Amino acid sequence: MLLRQSWRENLAFAGRGLKWLLILLPMAALVGSACALFLWSLDVVTQLRGQYTWLLFLLPVAGVAIGFVYHWIGRSVEGGNNLLLDQIHTPGGGVPRRMAPLILFGTVVTHLFGGSAGREGTAIQMGGSIASGCGRLAHLKPTETRILLMAGVAAGFGAVFGTPLAGAVFALEVLMIGSVKYEALLPCFIAAVVADWTCQAWNIHHTSYHIAFAGNSIFTLNWLLFGKVIIAAAAFGLTSAFFSESSHRLNSFFKTLCPYAPIRPAIGGALVIGLVYLVGTRDYLGLGVNTPDFTGVSIVHFFTQTTIHPWAWWWKIVFTVLTLSCGFKGGEVTPLFFIGAAFGNVLAGLLNAPTDLFAALGFVAVFAGATNTPLACTIMGFELFGATYGVYIAAACFLAYVFSGHSGIYLSQRIAIPKSPQSNLPTEVSLRDVHQTQKPKL
Repeated sequence: MLLRQSWRENLAFAGRGLKWLLILLPMAALVGSACALFLWSLDVVTQLRGQYTWLLFLLPVAGVAIGFVYHWIGRSVEGGNNLLLDQIHTPGGGVPRRMAPLILFGTVVTHLFGGSAGREGTAIQMGGSIASGCGRLAHLKPTETRILLMAGVAAGFGAVFGTPLAGAVFALEVLMIGSVKYEALLPCFIAAVVADWTCQAWNIHHTSYHIAFAGNSIFTLNWLLFGKVIIAAAAFGLTSAFFSESSHRLNSFFKTLCPYAPIRPAIGGALVIGLVYLVGTRDYLGLGVNTPDFTGVSIVHFFTQTTIHPWAWWWKIVFTVLTLSCGFKGGEVTPLFFIGAAFGNVLAGLLNAPTDLFAALGFVAVFAGATNTPLACTIMGFELFGATYGVYIAAACFLAYVFSGHSGIYLSQRIAIPKSPQSNLPTEVSLRDVHQTQKPKL
């Protein structure tokens, strides 16, 4: 009897698995292809912006164009990543199909004319929009749609950064602070791997990072260095909180200053141009992954340069917060990589620590604090920098998560377990509610 029941359960499981594969594989392939197109487009517009420097002066005009496009046909997707998280929490109207082309257009235009923005938001929104469309075609139930949306997030994240394991865990972890539900673990893993493979099949290559410190695969804990990592992790967490709260406050300020949304980017664009001439460099525009000038500042250079740029992390915060708060499109994560690597470079000099290691720790730890996803960021550190530095990476991400407090760039995140028992926060409350009812403490 038990054997017969076991066979029935296995057959039912196989049937459900086949159904999910028939949905997940084409969805993930579409997301991976969309991310490949997006990454290729970013490379093209970044080269054009470097070749035609006068494009920067059209940034306010480009911002108004983005603003009007969203005002006319994109109001339903203005919520961006937060809209996607809300739909995963409580499936309702679904994610509009227009989200994917609109965010792709808005982000590419932002980068072409010199806005400081990232790419994770775009990839996640494209993944969610494509997944939602596939769910409608398959006539999925609300609970199944929730899983598919999470898989779309995993696919977008894994493909755009080339980190499928981190992408799968990120989609599970980003929903609830202090809790990870594994209901979508296997679909997220499959989607992230297939999307990443598809993106690479389009001949898209991701930036490689190398840490020369230690130089071998055998880990030996250096307690003095570990103590320095703890100090740096606390600083990374506070930086994450400052970035998140600055973004939310400046966004509210722009809404008060200019209630008519399509005009806000013109104000922000003009201020970005002014900042370029104030700082005297264009290194803080765009992604900031590379710069043709070796003496300039970029993520790659922070791993190798011992010449410290003490305020590079600060200026990237200013440029990015200003760009995104006034209405330009893109993500926050790649700028957070820049901010973290730059700050890690500075702290390495102050603490007499390995430059490349601390740049790597800042790279993932500031991201962990700002998104409240320490597990995903630790895994990302393994995928990008190697498991040799795993204890240091985990310590930096876990502590940055704690020190960032109840802040974050995604206001639709919900709190399952408060970070501090003394916070007296109710469970299932969103960061939006916390932000609206409590004055943030940085």
